[in-house]
Amino acid sequence: MTATVQPPRRLESYVCGGWAPGQKTGATLLDAATGAEVATIDSTGIDFADVLDHGRKAGAGLRAMSFHDRALMLRALGMALMERKEEFYTESFRTGATRADGWVDIEGGIGTMLTYASKARRELPNARVLTEGEVEGLSRDGSFVAQHILTPLQGVAVHINAYNFPVWGMLEKIAPSLIAGMPCVVKPASQTAYLTELVVRRIVETGLLPEGAIQLICGSVGDMLDHVTGQDVVTFTGSAATGQSLRMNAAIVRNSTRFTMEADSLNASILGPDAVAGTPEFDLFVKEVAREMTSKAGQKCTAIRRVIAPRSQVEALIDALRSRLAKSAPGLPADEATRMGALASLAQREEVRARIAELSRVSEIVAGDPNTVTLASGDADAGAFLNPVLLHAAKPFSAAAVHEVEAFGPVSTVMPYDDLGEALALTRMGKGSLVASVFTDDPRIAEEAVLEAAPFHGRILIGNRASAKTSTGHGSPLAPLVHGGPGRAGGGEEMGGMRGVKHYMQRTAVQGTPRLLSAVTGRWLDGAEVRSDIHPFRKSLEDLRIGDQLITAARQVTQEDVEHFAEFTGDTFYAHMDEAAAKANPFFDGRVAHGYLIASFAAGLFVEPNPGPVLANYGVDNLRFLTPVYFGDTLQVRLTCKEINPRANADHGEVRWDCRVTNQKGEVVAQYDVLTMVAKSWPTAAAHAAE
Repeated sequence: MTATVQPPRRLESYVCGGWAPGQKTGATLLDAATGAEVATIDSTGIDFADVLDHGRKAGAGLRAMSFHDRALMLRALGMALMERKEEFYTESFRTGATRADGWVDIEGGIGTMLTYASKARRELPNARVLTEGEVEGLSRDGSFVAQHILTPLQGVAVHINAYNFPVWGMLEKIAPSLIAGMPCVVKPASQTAYLTELVVRRIVETGLLPEGAIQLICGSVGDMLDHVTGQDVVTFTGSAATGQSLRMNAAIVRNSTRFTMEADSLNASILGPDAVAGTPEFDLFVKEVAREMTSKAGQKCTAIRRVIAPRSQVEALIDALRSRLAKSAPGLPADEATRMGALASLAQREEVRARIAELSRVSEIVAGDPNTVTLASGDADAGAFLNPVLLHAAKPFSAAAVHEVEAFGPVSTVMPYDDLGEALALTRMGKGSLVASVFTDDPRIAEEAVLEAAPFHGRILIGNRASAKTSTGHGSPLAPLVHGGPGRAGGGEEMGGMRGVKHYMQRTAVQGTPRLLSAVTGRWLDGAEVRSDIHPFRKSLEDLRIGDQLITAARQVTQEDVEHFAEFTGDTFYAHMDEAAAKANPFFDGRVAHGYLIASFAAGLFVEPNPGPVLANYGVDNLRFLTPVYFGDTLQVRLTCKEINPRANADHGEVRWDCRVTNQKGEVVAQYDVLTMVAKSWPTAAAHAAE
């Protein structure tokens, strides 16, 4: 029997609530490793202005949700996608990626989404507005104040992505966008768009996202960018030339549309002067360079392109890399034994070969042959395979091409230096990179390298023996860390934890009275309205309101109290126990009470001891001791409910209390926030009596 050849599937865009094929057949996309036809792609016939309008209307639904609601939505989506990961792996093989490469793309992308969901619930309030910084007093009597706030932009985030990470590249961008409350339009690079389209299909099928929260364009974005406004955001990952062209779009310039770019990057890794052959750092360096050359077949924007080593170690380094790379013959991605897969396309292979030719004019190929492919499996004519190629630029300061030409594949160039200053100068010749690394076990070398290199790099990895087992490596962007770089790298920033969320929000300074600003922010400000009825610790979240306040009785601090506390805790610091030494201190007039005694007495004054809706105290924030407390002083507490954050999937929430401790003169001796867990509901006192 003759095997049935499946026709290539026709990719569709998901726009305006439905799946839409292009009006033309479009380009045919091939399996990177076998050359088989996978899909056709085309976006003609789509009204891109309507796509943006649809997203903007959908944004109202996202903005109506709290940060915690959006985080829980993303968590559920991430878990649903993880259940379908094997389907994604199967499709990922067509991109030329091995299982290990696919893990970074697929589970790394989903993991990034889950990390954002978790961090948002931990670090953001269960609210729709963020406050930033402290309240700024603008009048002596406190009647006029200001607060910086962040609110979601009311447009669409247009994400234009590269071909090398069709899943991670999408998810790492939509996660902060959706947490912020901003709908997305995803435009994947055509060559691997079939994997992105599959993932978006599964996202839509879950029904977890509000309609319009995500749209997908398979093919060209046409005139979409001509319709962006000042409320939209455009992010781009790809070549610097394309990014600069998009950045200069008339509508983007005219409307000051936010545009962030992650582009070409000639990342460098430095072998420290102390990391000579035979040291753990030398071996780690060899392993890292080889891994960065072969992972994703070198098709990573963070891959090591420039290998900078002490001149005395270059020969040993090249020998070690040559030996290690010889074990990395490319092969079919689905084969378990394959250590390196294929480039994304035959055209990409020819592009890399052309760049190697440019580099070889100023450097020598010392490992690998760009024109002869040696395979572990597969067909060298049908698949876009390329063996790792290592070059050596003996005179790197005069070899301009090694600092200007990026071969986006398994290609790196070794270059020597005579002192650390030269090494750092070589890194700067890349004109800005996403990441650099230095392998050293010497703190002085680490300090000098980081301080001199940091202005030119978005991230710096210090590799050494102590972190060898736990380090995520030179080329791994992580959700909590900024991904981006200055200069040639695009000047943008992505991820970075909640910093990434703020990119999709507008910072606004709001001025007014404490009462009105408190209503805007959902956070009590000193001077806003208060309510003093029953003890606020007797109130569940059903009854508690910001501004609920308790003014306590007063308590005198005695010498016996201080000495007992010192003996009981072991804190016999001289300022509490030695009158003469305390008076000699420029801050005190004599012996003073312990700061933690003040905080303990304050708790004794404001705590309601009976079982009730306050379940636990889990800490304090911003504790400051402002005025010394002497023997005979009296303490009084003003405790005010400052912020309420109910947890969406729990029977309790977090309550932040403003705690101000004053003395008999009305002077503030301590100020801090008390953090408690409070039940959402609790039987009333009347119900208890009835029982």
